[in-house]
Amino acid sequence: MFSDIAPRYDLLNHLLSLNVDRLWRRSAARALVADAPPRRVLDSCAGTLDLAIAIAGLLGDDASVVAADFAVPMLELGRPKIGAARIAEVAADGLRLPFADGAFDGASVAFGVRNLADPAAGLRELARVLEPGGRLVVLEFSMPTYAPFRAAYRLYFHRVLPWVGALLSRHDEAYTYLPASVDEFPQPTEFAAMMRAAGFARVRWRRLTGGIATLHLGETQPRDGRPGADPASPEAQP
Repeated sequence: MFSDIAPRYDLLNHLLSLNVDRLWRRSAARALVADAPPRRVLDSCAGTLDLAIAIAGLLGDDASVVAADFAVPMLELGRPKIGAARIAEVAADGLRLPFADGAFDGASVAFGVRNLADPAAGLRELARVLEPGGRLVVLEFSMPTYAPFRAAYRLYFHRVLPWVGALLSRHDEAYTYLPASVDEFPQPTEFAAMMRAAGFARVRWRRLTGGIATLHLGETQPRDGRPGADPASPEAQP
């Protein structure tokens, strides 16, 4: 499905979000590099590389980004956008990443965990390839909490978006799948519990654009072996 919609993927992302998706990815990139910028970053479910490029733009010349996705046409369409950025593309399954334990000190996923056949297993795999103290940033869709806004958003998300998406992508299923998958995806508190169960500590999140998307952040256990405590108020922390 993702290979089929690849040619119109960027256009529809920007159009259907009114370009707000660009701001979400910049927020995710800044959250990943805050305080202690990583030097070896994995962007899993990388799609057409927008997040990988945003991250690479915030890192020094000695840092590198690996962009992994199993929809090869997505990676191919993202390649012309790379420019001088240090990004390596790898065709890989997010549930069986072809990297050694602790190969990276930073990892990111934008709108990809929701699409994994087993999101919990995908989080465990990301924890495996991160070194102790490594940081993970996950950007995902969520549902607004303010009832009037949520009602208006659901109307757009379930009626307007599938129609426009199918018209422009010429793929009837993809943009019906999108709202259905968001409805089934855990809300922030539940997803935070999944991250902790996968081996992440200091888990926190921040809602973006009224809760349409949520930025999740967590870290693998530090080298000293002492468990990292979650912040007293995990929301709005990244």
